[in-house]
Amino acid sequence: MISDQEAGKGNAPLQIGHPRQTNESEGTGAKFTPPPILFKRMIRRPELRKIVPLADTTIYEMEQRGAFPRRFFLTPRCVVWDLAEIEAWVNEKRRESETETIQRPRPDVRKRKARPVRKSRPPE
Repeated sequence: MISDQEAGKGNAPLQIGHPRQTNESEGTGAKFTPPPILFKRMIRRPELRKIVPLADTTIYEMEQRGAFPRRFFLTPRCVVWDLAEIEAWVNEKRRESETETIQRPRPDVRKRKARPVRKSRPPE
């Protein structure tokens, strides 16, 4: 690391290869940006349950239908999901809910036993 006096400049870099981390008041506007993550993050079932509040059987059935990201094996006993695929799936479901593509099912009131619905009269 070179000190400011050795470099002969007031704005010597703090780290080689990275912009200097500064306050906005200094006027340079350069910010430290971490290098991009080069690997995909995988999650196991307990973390998946925290993100997606569905039962294991529901997730399994949705995977079989192709409606949920597929799990894969890291080892014969370790099953994981790709976190990016799970986040994309959650965002897709949020968009579908906001655009009302997904609608909640309405109960069939004709099947009620406690308070049955009257049959409608034929038009006269």
